[in-house]
Amino acid sequence: MTSPGMRLFVVVAVALLAGCPATQDPGSGPIDAGPDAALDAAIDAPEPPLCDHAVPTCTTTIRYRGPGAMVVLRGDFAADGWTAGVPMTRVGDAWEATIPANDQQVVVYKLVVDGTWQADPGNPRTSPDGFGARNSVVRVDCDHCPGRATLDWRDAILYFVMVDRFANGDATNDRPLGLEPPADYQGGDFVGLRQKIEEGYFDQLGVNTLWLTSPLDNADNRGAGSDGHDYSGYHGYWPRDLEQIESRIGTEAELKATIDAAHRHDLNVIVDYAMNHVHAESPTYATHPDWFWPNANGRGGNCVCGDGCNWDEPFDRKRCWFTSYLPDFDFRNDDARRWSVANAVAWAQKLGADGFRLDAVKHIEDAWVTDLRGRLDGEVEWDQVFYLVGETYTGERDLIKYYVNPQTMLDGQFDFPMRAVIIDNLLRRQGSMTDVGNFLVGNDTYYGPGAVMSTFIGNHDVPRVISFADDNPQYGSAWDSGRDRAWTNLPQVPSSARPFERLAVAYALLYTSPGVPLVYYGDEIGMAGGGDPDNRRFMQWSATTSNQDGLRAQLSRLAQVRKDHVALRRGARTIVGSSADVLVYEMRAPGDALTVALNRSDAAQPVPNLAPGSYDDLLTGERVTAPFSIPARRALVLIAR
Repeated sequence: MTSPGMRLFVVVAVALLAGCPATQDPGSGPIDAGPDAALDAAIDAPEPPLCDHAVPTCTTTIRYRGPGAMVVLRGDFAADGWTAGVPMTRVGDAWEATIPANDQQVVVYKLVVDGTWQADPGNPRTSPDGFGARNSVVRVDCDHCPGRATLDWRDAILYFVMVDRFANGDATNDRPLGLEPPADYQGGDFVGLRQKIEEGYFDQLGVNTLWLTSPLDNADNRGAGSDGHDYSGYHGYWPRDLEQIESRIGTEAELKATIDAAHRHDLNVIVDYAMNHVHAESPTYATHPDWFWPNANGRGGNCVCGDGCNWDEPFDRKRCWFTSYLPDFDFRNDDARRWSVANAVAWAQKLGADGFRLDAVKHIEDAWVTDLRGRLDGEVEWDQVFYLVGETYTGERDLIKYYVNPQTMLDGQFDFPMRAVIIDNLLRRQGSMTDVGNFLVGNDTYYGPGAVMSTFIGNHDVPRVISFADDNPQYGSAWDSGRDRAWTNLPQVPSSARPFERLAVAYALLYTSPGVPLVYYGDEIGMAGGGDPDNRRFMQWSATTSNQDGLRAQLSRLAQVRKDHVALRRGARTIVGSSADVLVYEMRAPGDALTVALNRSDAAQPVPNLAPGSYDDLLTGERVTAPFSIPARRALVLIAR
């Protein structure tokens, strides 16, 4: 996969349905359309403030220069495009076919030359056809509408929205199953999310990318959890009909409108895609049971992960069912893999998504990921990289790294090992800050050139992070699931400012490090919560404490400083000094250098090895003169004066 600036683009001729006769070779560059009044008027008209795609349909002409007595265009441009196709007509020294198209429509096609299928030799843009060959690809641009600004993913700040638990904008789709409320649908939906986008919540917070839980249709029945409680599929990970949207959170049109609203606010959107399994109710499972692993381990028992099969053993982990009602795809089956990859690509195109968060990567065949990457490169990535970030829940960095290859697999993964260091060393105050510095030195480049990892502290699978930052941490390690406090003895919001200040220091580390920092919804205000499902309480929109408001304000300041300084997003880290409780490092990029000092202690501490001189703290605006002591539970982002 090339960078956006290096990518090859194919231009095809477009003619307004009003009557523009222009044609153009794929890849040949623009040509003079001639004196067409309608086209001239469209070109001369003033641009609207935001592109509204006022020319929704047109035609496009594909031209083939090459040998052949009969040429047929086949592709996905019509319902019978692959089976019947369109005969091409000889015009001069080339073959031509003109087809109707929608603005921004991606057309995947092949040429059948004298009965032989082939990619278009005049079009350098291709994607895998799933059978070992290549298709040709073009995108139609009816009105040459300016696109959105390209986001370099190293500049992203990610906010994770659990849609059902975020904002309820439409009470008419509230249909809980009647379970215990923490495990049932609670009413959040796309309408509510769009309202928060339009109100500017994310603009104020300073994030520029949203991660949405899987929007696809979920099973309607309850499922037994391992903890003795029944659950619903509110979280999105029990996919039923993979070609429909979950009606309890909205419609496809509402989701598309939400993504469009995000784009107008310069927010990119990545969507959770759960590809490992379906629910037993799924019509896909009913129609194609041969596409799935049997729930049998071959040793006389079932193959449920953690029961008859092992979560981590290389063979078992790719065939085990997460529960007895979640059949596991067998992506060694070519038909199953082609169908699943095509489904993911179709949703990316229909929704206008900017990336996928891929669930449970280590549990599927590598070929699924490489096939998806190839098709996204050819059919979806036009204006910027389509960000693929994976979840491999492990502390084994080599296993996480295995899947990170921006050319063939993932752009990055969630950095669980870094989270563990932040939780244990910064929030729980174990070990020393020297240990943190030593880890960061190796971790910054561990996943290879081009990797864009996502750094995080909290997500939907771990206890809320404020509990780790308490004066007496409520969990014994970063890997504690918190399940013993998921239904009873539930954590509460701390009354002291100290846990919020510690959490702000941890976020300062994320926001001043390479990668894509993630904020799990509610963590910006230190929402409380134990293990799943208590860590998925409905978003707290009112009655926040001053400590919660202060933490959110600090994250907004950190986001602005990160935006203003390329060194924090793309720079290289050098450890300046460290002690038991303080870490000092420099982030440097061409023309930009900042020094970060972090104090986890409950007392002021000397800042080790900071060069004498005057500095401005970009988080407070205060000027300090080294040597000095950093206050308790404080982060400084310093620029030399």
